Amino acid sequence: QVQLVESGGGLVQAGESLTLSCAASGSIFSTYVIGWYRQVPGKQRELVATITRFGSTNYADSVKGRFTISRDNAKNTVSLRMNSLRPEDTAVYYCSAGLIMSSSGYAPLYWGKGTLVTVSS
Repeated sequence: QVQLVESGGGLVQAGESLTLSCAASGSIFSTYVIGWYRQVPGKQRELVATITRFGSTNYADSVKGRFTISRDNAKNTVSLRMNSLRPEDTAVYYCSAGLIMSSSGYAPLYWGKGTLVTVSS
């Protein structure tokens, strides 16, 4: 069992930066792939970025070049650095822990409760 707690959300202006953090409990945290999702009310949850236990990363095209995901396995934390924020980045951001499935890609198993990011224009 892995418990995830996000922090760092808030209100920023367009063009500014924000860093989200995800703190995890559980000694096997380092074995999981970590993924950040975001969701706007009424829309499907979108996978934003993933990072494997070895530090290999993937990003959605909408955030590539602006967001950076990183992890510290010794501290059981994952961060999402978000630069050049846009109003369309406004969403609830969720941290997840899961696995990479050969047939379907990243499959989340555990979820945090989310943190709200609001970007004003």
